[in-house]
Amino acid sequence: MARFDAEQTLPLSLFRQVTAIRVSDPDRSIRAAQRRVRRPSLAPEGKLNIVAADHPARGVLAIGGNPMGMADRRDLLSRVLRVLSSNFVDGVMASMDVLEDLLVIHDLMRERGGPAILDQKLLIASLNRGGLAGSIWEMDDPMTGPSPQTCADWKLDGAKILLRLCRDDAGSLKTMVAAAAAITQANALSLPTFVEALPVVKTEKGFQVQKSSEPLATAASIASALGDSSRYLWLKLPYCEEYQVVARATSLPILILGGESEGAPAPFLNQIAAAMAAAPNVRGALAGRNVLYPGNEDPLAVAEAIGAIVHKDRIAAEAPEVSVPQRTARAHH
Repeated sequence: MARFDAEQTLPLSLFRQVTAIRVSDPDRSIRAAQRRVRRPSLAPEGKLNIVAADHPARGVLAIGGNPMGMADRRDLLSRVLRVLSSNFVDGVMASMDVLEDLLVIHDLMRERGGPAILDQKLLIASLNRGGLAGSIWEMDDPMTGPSPQTCADWKLDGAKILLRLCRDDAGSLKTMVAAAAAITQANALSLPTFVEALPVVKTEKGFQVQKSSEPLATAASIASALGDSSRYLWLKLPYCEEYQVVARATSLPILILGGESEGAPAPFLNQIAAAMAAAPNVRGALAGRNVLYPGNEDPLAVAEAIGAIVHKDRIAAEAPEVSVPQRTARAHH
């Protein structure tokens, strides 16, 4: 498989047209959203492999040792487009500005006779990005993005909410209330909602996620009960040891999140495989940096390796010495 080439995936001339269109025709993105061909159901096979690209909206830009690794919008979009070219990838979750960029590019590519890259893919909007990393109000994370009604108006396929639960910060209660209201609104529109429920504690270095079974099971239990109904809820949770304890805390479907980029794909692939083997309600992955910025690997190869585990029941540990491109080749046979 060829190495990732941003210029080949998203030529500079095409990217520059996005800004030109934002100036001359700002409604083009919503028109593209209305024309986009949607899939008939959220998860036809009951499993999902979704890429996340909402980190910049919270000011989270660091990748490894590069504090501005995600600050290059063209590079970010090219990586998302590269990943979305795979049939093993179900869609993308992002803030509205990123989704709008992708919709314009989708429309331009279709106009030129190229692939309609967003057709049949899930587009999921990230609703709350106000709890900026490192801010004094970090746990107070209201809905600062689109509303569930906006998601429906744009014919998006779902909404995502981040809920960090910190018992030492009153801002978490405000976020819970806002999340419950958004879930209730989404339910009225039959809009699937993905809740990323993270138990966190205050430390000298800031808020830290508790990645062990007891606090994660508690967070899953709390998140499952938010809003007026759980019928359209999915959970997004990190992996930990004894994951069956976490999964048994809810009947809701669970997607595994990626967290900070490991720089190499193997650890995260093993986590996904282990989580899916732990319980039947673990139904895939919703990951960003580990897919889009996998060190020297091609993001497409990593996305397809995850897709092979999620959609083809591959076991990452069956050949731990195999590189990602080889895994991908094997998944197609």
